[in-house]
Amino acid sequence: MREPLAKLGALIVLLCAIGCSPREPDTAFTESPASLSAAPAETNVPRIVCLGDSLTAGLGLSPDQAYPAVLQGFVRDAGHPHQVVNAGVSGDTSAGGLRRLDWSLDERTRVLIVALGANDGLRGLPVPELRRNLHEIVRRAESRGVSVMLAGMEAPPNFGPTYVRDFRDAYADLARTEEVTFVPFLLDGVAGVSRLNQSDGIHPTAEGQRLIADLIWRELEPLLEHPHRND
Repeated sequence: MREPLAKLGALIVLLCAIGCSPREPDTAFTESPASLSAAPAETNVPRIVCLGDSLTAGLGLSPDQAYPAVLQGFVRDAGHPHQVVNAGVSGDTSAGGLRRLDWSLDERTRVLIVALGANDGLRGLPVPELRRNLHEIVRRAESRGVSVMLAGMEAPPNFGPTYVRDFRDAYADLARTEEVTFVPFLLDGVAGVSRLNQSDGIHPTAEGQRLIADLIWRELEPLLEHPHRND
């Protein structure tokens, strides 16, 4: 995987321009929750749940343009029966994702994609809290027999190089210690590319969302072929 920071210059300027305070919610990431499903609910159909924030919810796009819906097409075309569920809530942090985890999962869930932390980083929330929240999400999911994929995120540099490094390491360390499938940077190839982002410079366009889906699918497909890969 290419080093994420090498491509983040344009994104960093935009993130810093938002002026988010560690104490104030990020208004760029607030919206009503996304529909909890990218496909009609079906009884006994195995599910892939995408737990995330506005990057997962598809802020500014129609539901069928968000990456969970694109993944649904990939899953179907590959001959898998799984239903992909969009459990993205705009404005959510890792703590919010943990709070709603139990009702986001059910007995049909086979894979959980965790794509949280963008708002933690924008607000400068403590990295130890991010670590604990993500670890508890992984622990609870795996205790229910759910395979986990963790997608990493980058923090803006205005909180200092130590915070940026520790923030990035929180994902890599958790993926290594818990031996979960890992995508180091959810926005790899999308962040900082103007044509792949909406006018706010943060939320991907439909094309950007498709690239995110491509990135995730490369790791998700083997997981569907070998469901006990994380055991």
